[in-house]
This record gives sequence, structure tokens and C-alpha cells, in this order.
Amino acid sequence: MKLKRWEIALIFAVLAVFVCGFSVQREEAALAEKLVRLHVVANSDSEADQALKLRVRDAVLDYLRPRLEGVEDAEEASRIIGDSLEGIVDAAETVTGGENVGYGVTASLCRETFPTTQYDNFALPAGEYLSLRVKLGEAAGHNWWCVVFPPICDAGVIDTDSADAIGLSEGEAKLITADGPGYVVKFRFMEWIGSFLSLFK
Repeated sequence: MKLKRWEIALIFAVLAVFVCGFSVQREEAALAEKLVRLHVVANSDSEADQALKLRVRDAVLDYLRPRLEGVEDAEEASRIIGDSLEGIVDAAETVTGGENVGYGVTASLCRETFPTTQYDNFALPAGEYLSLRVKLGEAAGHNWWCVVFPPICDAGVIDTDSADAIGLSEGEAKLITADGPGYVVKFRFMEWIGSFLSLFK
């Protein structure tokens, strides 16, 4: 059966989308290997527990910041973080203990799947990342997540000028800070492609 012109065009368009998609997926995977995420899970969604989650976040970042200063790659950062889990829990418990909330804190270094996440001036694509997971009490509340290494969440503005200082290439900086909301749409589209391809695995 002879294909119509519009059918041929549609086939080529679909192929082009998937070729482009695989290329972006490779970029995203390479980016993920350079990052260590921070994932703080609140005890509950009560106003007090959610506020406490943010104070714990600040305490953990304050504890790790001097220990990660000068670190140049995620492998070294993960080793330092892994060796510091007891100190991370202690730092968090200085906050929860002071609040007399009656629940504990646990910390672990693990691989987690994150959705596309948009911050003030950049976004991170969905994917599997190495993550410092800090759980408060029942860990039944909403999450807070960002990046503990490199210190993207402390950097304020991520652009190609500051990317090198936090260990990202110019291309990786552009990947997560493209002008306008289009880069978030691209990440969402990549999530859809990933879900679609998983049907054939």
C-alpha cells in the first residue's frame, strides 16, 4: 500500500521527535550523575511540621556547606555525605529537639526518582538521582527537595557565568536555565516519552 504524503511526513516527524528525545535523555542522565539531591520529608502536613521541615533543611545545609566546600565531583561529595549521616541527624535534631516535637530524624543516602522540578530561575528534569533523604517522624507530609551538591539552591542565580563555579558545563547550565518556560515543557515531554518507551521494555 502506497503511503500518502502526509503519512510519510508524520512518520518522519515522529522519528525526529524520538531521536531528539534520546539525545535530551542522554544529557539529562549525564547531568544527574553530577548532582546530589536533598530530600527532606516532613512528619505531616500540619503548619507546624511544614515550618519545621524548612528549619531542618536550613540546619542540614548549614552543616554540610563547610564540609563540601572545595569538593569538585559528586563521587567525593557522596562519600563525604555518607560519612556525615550521623552528624546530619544531630544537626537536624538540634532543631526538632528544641521544638520538643517528640519524634526522631533519620538520614540516608540512596537513589530516588524525582519528577521535573521547577525552582525560581531553573528547573531540573525528572530522573533518578543520588539523594540525601532526611525523614522527620512519620515522614507523611509534603517533601522539600533541591540540590545539596553542587550548591545550586544556594547559588541564587544559575547562568553560564556561574555554572563553572558549581561544576556544571555551559551546556548543562543552558539545559536547566533556558529562557522562558519552554525548558520545563521539554522536561515534561521527556517524562512522557520515558513513560511511553517503558511500555515496550
